Amino acid sequence: MESDFGAARRMMVETQIRARGVRDPLVLAALAKVPRHAFVPEPLRRQAYADEPLPIGEGQTISQPYIVAFMTEALGLGGGEKVLEIGTGSGYQTAVLAEIAGEVWTIELVEPLARRARAALDGQGYANIHYRVGDGSEGWPEEAPFDAVIVTAAAPALPAALEDQLGPGGRMIVPVGTDLQELVLVRRTAGGLERETLLGVRFVPLVRSS
Repeated sequence: MESDFGAARRMMVETQIRARGVRDPLVLAALAKVPRHAFVPEPLRRQAYADEPLPIGEGQTISQPYIVAFMTEALGLGGGEKVLEIGTGSGYQTAVLAEIAGEVWTIELVEPLARRARAALDGQGYANIHYRVGDGSEGWPEEAPFDAVIVTAAAPALPAALEDQLGPGGRMIVPVGTDLQELVLVRRTAGGLERETLLGVRFVPLVRSS
């Protein structure tokens, strides 16, 4: 079974990711290494490397592999960075980040998801991830600034609190919108924040605690 998953993962990287233009060798290596099947519910493991998002419970999904790769590449990580992730979800995107970055701080509002994600990530041996259960919309201010921020659910507008936690030269990738969503890249430059719309997407909404 593991050899079947390995073959499926290699095909995923070649046909879904490299073929669509992702070129960053660190991203390609991370996607080739992280076992996506370890982050999906047991009944869906045979679909783990399909070109689609999958449900993970609690009304949430694990993103399509290409979107994970695209968003990670957009952060421009070179290794050693301090990264904030809003929305741990399944833990798969977290694992991809942890393969490249120095340390990852990840926040998940839904406790059962956070618990399962941490178990999956611990099972893969990651020691460079910091976890928090709670509202990610305000970020992790006591650990700011961050070199990169990634938001894995759609915010109704660009989250100012997260922009504020970007360090010099930092980059944030975030889906923005409700019915119509766009993936937005924010860069902190010497002249201030620059924002660029990259492509249309569809994510579950970013939920705030009441």
